[in-house]
Amino acid sequence: MEAKIEELERLEEETGEKQHTLINQDELELDWDQVPEELIKRTDVTPHDFGRIAAMTAKQVIQQRIREAERAMMYEEYIDRQGEVVTGIVQQAGDRNNVLVDLGKVEALLPRSEQVDGERYEQGSRIKAVITEVRSGTKGPQVILSRRDPELIKTLFELEVPEIADGLVEIRGVAREPGYRAKIAVESHAQGVDPVGACVGPRGSRVRMVVSELRGEKIDIIPWNTEPARFVAKALSPARVREVYIDDETKEATVVVPNDQLALAIGKEGLNARLAARLTGWKVDIQSDEEFAQAEAEAAFAGDGDGEGGDFSGRCAAILSNGKRCPNAALPSSRYCGVPAHQELAHQEPAEVEEVPAAEVTEEATPEEAEQLEPVAEVAEDETPA
Repeated sequence: MEAKIEELERLEEETGEKQHTLINQDELELDWDQVPEELIKRTDVTPHDFGRIAAMTAKQVIQQRIREAERAMMYEEYIDRQGEVVTGIVQQAGDRNNVLVDLGKVEALLPRSEQVDGERYEQGSRIKAVITEVRSGTKGPQVILSRRDPELIKTLFELEVPEIADGLVEIRGVAREPGYRAKIAVESHAQGVDPVGACVGPRGSRVRMVVSELRGEKIDIIPWNTEPARFVAKALSPARVREVYIDDETKEATVVVPNDQLALAIGKEGLNARLAARLTGWKVDIQSDEEFAQAEAEAAFAGDGDGEGGDFSGRCAAILSNGKRCPNAALPSSRYCGVPAHQELAHQEPAEVEEVPAAEVTEEATPEEAEQLEPVAEVAEDETPA
């Protein structure tokens, strides 16, 4: 740059005329916004033979390049937003029941395959959906939306639950049958914060907002647990679970439930069991008390060979705090049913457990009492009916 200035000064001295040269703007450490307008000379560089047709052609080329640049920028913007939940306005239902959604800058497509059964999308209504795919097209990016993606539920809870947005509560998993039911597993990262209560909200206000956006889809909120047995049991909510037997090698969980809870645990057309399996990642086999006891008894007798090897003991020997006897059937090779508190009696020293003659225990508790009340004694072993 200094060499150019020196050359210009030399030429001016020789000719006595002002000299000019074209220089690269990048070579100037100059902020043109700070330069007064009167010091700037503007020159028309249009060729002398540049006619109307050439001007129109140049205009079209420039406009085409601008549109291409805009499409490229739009594609780059939305390709980075895959997995994000967006809000749009329904424009119209296209061919094959596809729905067009106006996102402001682009028009997105909600295919029939990504719509929820039973939902109707009225023109002009607002909906939330997940961006699942962005395709590059000649008319700009084609954005594909979904109302079935589990990410929709996660984002809706993030919007409604401040504890999730702040990182105090985390959604560890989502299992969903769109339009029918969903289960989410939540974990607290802060002492004193109940993850389930935070998601439910005061009087159910937070979860109610999510259910409303999902058009009435039922949602079960499950506390996350690192122990597979406890997690599987909670995942089968609202059913009550008696016992869970885990096989780590096969990743299978055998779940024993009270007889009256079997249908609830399985759910309509297996929905509850299916969602629990997806949420936990375990294969879930649900059996009633009666089915499990019978299967275990058959296995025990078959293993003995002569049919006398199993010591199936009939009724549970536990006596509850109200003085009544547990009504459940005992598990094979055990004097107690599958209720965890009753099974713990088997691990206590004989001197620690009071034995009561069977003749003195004449009343039978209800299944609910057997679940809720603590066992305080047991029927004397030699008097337990076989």
